[in-house]
Amino acid sequence: MAEIATDAAEDGAAETMRRVGAQVRRLRTKRGMTLQQMSAETGSSVSMLSMLERGVATPSIGTLVTVASVLGTHMAELFGEQQEPRSPLRPRSEQVEVNSGEGVVRRAVHTDARRGLEMVVNEYAPGTSSGRDPSHHPGTEFGVLISGSLVVEVDGVEYALKPGDGMTYSSQIPHRFENRSRSVARAVWVNLDE
Repeated sequence: MAEIATDAAEDGAAETMRRVGAQVRRLRTKRGMTLQQMSAETGSSVSMLSMLERGVATPSIGTLVTVASVLGTHMAELFGEQQEPRSPLRPRSEQVEVNSGEGVVRRAVHTDARRGLEMVVNEYAPGTSSGRDPSHHPGTEFGVLISGSLVVEVDGVEYALKPGDGMTYSSQIPHRFENRSRSVARAVWVNLDE
């Protein structure tokens, strides 16, 4: 029974990545951008971006955020989240959640494309990170660590956050998140386009 559930979850994740890949390709071609141009702007290889568009790669959260930013959108739109909310309440069941293969979960609590704002809850399993390399994209980020501990690297400087600690920085500066502890780290992050 557990094996069937695991297979269904893997099939669902593969289908999600195919939809994301198709959306990335649609947005890239709509902007008249080649894979080479997107590679130059994101710092990701052409082959990785091609695999992403074909739905055969599971990129890091940092890569997805950077790709979305270069395409002029928030990551939630890559997953089909673009309609205006009908209510000020955003139930947990309606929030777009992305699970990376590396144990990082990113949940879009609210996205407001008109205002260029995205609020997310990021969860990092022990020993995980936002990606191997720091990422950068336009905008400004504001965050607060809710539980656990998290190391945030900004422009090569590491900041050790404890629950309640907050920070802000320009998203254009290379940044990366890493959970070096033995417990889950949970943070609320707001990304603001500029």
